[in-house]
Amino acid sequence: MSSSIRRLSMYIKREIESTIDAMLKQGKVVLVTGARQVGKTTVLKQHLGESFNYVSMDNPREYLLAKQDSVLFFESKDLPLIIDEIQHAPELFSPIKWIVDQSDEKGRIVLSGSQTYHLMKGVSESLAGRVRILEMPALSLRELTGTVDGPRPYVPSAIKAPKSDPGIDVWSVIHRGFMPELQDDTVEWDSFYTDYVSSYLERDVRDLVNVKDEAKFYSFMVACAARSGQLFNATDIGNTVGVDHKTVKAWLSVLQASNIVRVIEPFWTNVDKRLTKMPKLFFMDTGLVCHLTRWTTPEQLRNGAVAGHVFETFVVSEVLKSYMNAGRSLRDVWFYRDSKRHEIDLVVQDGHTLHPVEVKTSATVGGDAIKNFAYLEGLSGYEVGFGHVICQTREAYVMAKDVQAVPVWEI
Repeated sequence: MSSSIRRLSMYIKREIESTIDAMLKQGKVVLVTGARQVGKTTVLKQHLGESFNYVSMDNPREYLLAKQDSVLFFESKDLPLIIDEIQHAPELFSPIKWIVDQSDEKGRIVLSGSQTYHLMKGVSESLAGRVRILEMPALSLRELTGTVDGPRPYVPSAIKAPKSDPGIDVWSVIHRGFMPELQDDTVEWDSFYTDYVSSYLERDVRDLVNVKDEAKFYSFMVACAARSGQLFNATDIGNTVGVDHKTVKAWLSVLQASNIVRVIEPFWTNVDKRLTKMPKLFFMDTGLVCHLTRWTTPEQLRNGAVAGHVFETFVVSEVLKSYMNAGRSLRDVWFYRDSKRHEIDLVVQDGHTLHPVEVKTSATVGGDAIKNFAYLEGLSGYEVGFGHVICQTREAYVMAKDVQAVPVWEI
């Protein structure tokens, strides 16, 4: 990877910072969730550390106090307060509700935690209507290249003032992954992900579901990683791993709850049809995909059989990060596949305008890449907006009246 990206233990400015500021003005409590190691604690300490007190439920003394006497816990703390790893101490939710109900003041308590399933249960039972929730992803390409221009959900538009080429080797970036710790050159890639997966299996998976056979769950993760960027077929994965499709769906919900994967639904104007059609599966971190599927170098990956699917996973995860960092719903990001199997990789919905997006690994793309965009034109109640083909070109170029081919750093 280019030296313009990799840093040694240096804080990288995050897009979500200004969204946190906005949420603090709107809600009495702000909850920041996200997968392990995406940088939640670092961001909260760096961004709010000067104005907020901080306590972590990983601290044994604080954890014990929270468990044994939650009232005394809060009497010993000054607001505004960050409580990290809150999922370990659900006893605190009720006193938090009482505290914030004593005042109309906004943004006095920030909560953070990794295990969304347990977290959301406590939040929905105790803090409904009082909390603003943000899900934080790993680093984005915008953040890695230092081109953060405020949180901005990706919606294709004509690029008139292109960003300068950051001079990156895209495949090195994709292979290395987007966890903040890995941006330090001295951290060994395979060791990091080996530890990441084993601690995920031991801590999160055991807590979220009674998985009797961790080796099988690991095989399930590998099978999903091998299918990232493809249609999610529960029966096919079940046959590969040796479990039934109900178990596959239950285990998928674990990967979703812990923010490892996302599924994207096909766009249909008929909502009932959306529910019956097969979604597509995407990992949120391409480095984890490469580790699980044993693509051990960027060169192997670039020339390997799954290059197209991993590149698409990278592009889609970047699009999703742009929505998460802005605190926006991911429900505006779809793909298109009709009964005759005409496909469009992504459809970005902006109100009643649908923006088609195709993803290609080549640098030069022909008109064939956008032939399916026309299938959006017949959808009742929607108009077709500007489209992009995201590819390995180093600069944007026009492909048709309302379509441009664009490099990945324009996402």
